Amino acid sequence: MKRQKSFLSDTPTLYLVATPIGNLQEMTPRAIEILNNVDVIAAEDTRNTGQLLKHFDIRTRLITHHLFNEKQSCKGLLELLGQGMSIALVSDAGYPLISDPGQILVETVIDAGYNVVTINGPSAILAALVSSGIKAQPFTFVGFLSSKTSEFQKQLDYWKNHEETLVFYEAPHRIEKMLKGCLEVLGDRKMCLARELTKKYEEYLRGTISEVIENVHDCKGEMVVIIEGYQKDDKDVISLYDLAHIVDKYIEEGLSASEAIKKTAKEHGVSKNEVYRYYFNETEKRTLI
Repeated sequence: MKRQKSFLSDTPTLYLVATPIGNLQEMTPRAIEILNNVDVIAAEDTRNTGQLLKHFDIRTRLITHHLFNEKQSCKGLLELLGQGMSIALVSDAGYPLISDPGQILVETVIDAGYNVVTINGPSAILAALVSSGIKAQPFTFVGFLSSKTSEFQKQLDYWKNHEETLVFYEAPHRIEKMLKGCLEVLGDRKMCLARELTKKYEEYLRGTISEVIENVHDCKGEMVVIIEGYQKDDKDVISLYDLAHIVDKYIEEGLSASEAIKKTAKEHGVSKNEVYRYYFNETEKRTLI
């Protein structure tokens, strides 16, 4: 158990500073103040962050903290905190840790007993979601899907029966392939593609997946993809009694009871444990009759 009182503690602090996702006017006064006052800024890309600091005349020492040096960098940053220094972590845009480095650092800093404080700011996820026209909550942020076809398929198979809105990040060179995969696995659902958020060429493409696919061939820039969750129809509702008979059918075809239950539950989007309990309770009743 660790209890942190952010404003009532003189413990060295790691600040997670959200930065503009495009429009520099969205840089908050508090973010500027923190970046000016910390001892060190750890950045995903010092070139990009350097331009941001130059724009706001921030002259704090800048060091690199990216995916490929994250474990080694954590040790150095922990030493700085141990010397009583304060540190700000920034990514290229938006929040650190959200499809960007920082998770290992945050866990390490917390374990070491130092403060971790978020400095709020722009978020591509939320900006796209609330303007998408698709149900805003509940939602799940998935991030980037795998570039490997087999893993990509497994990931979509996992999410296809979830009822919450799904939020993804995607790169322009992969967007058409990604949406075609979503169409194949998820079906032709409502969606919104938001790109170049807060910039001059900001654009929202709203429609079905098949409609949006026809219009993405020339789309550029960072993209957020919002896809509606699984929609249950009355025809999708199936009783546990019927599910038990489906399990029996699979067992007759050669599957073990556990395999048959797992397959039935997955196909019909229900809890495996619920099917398991009902099936074996009913089996026991049938045995006693």
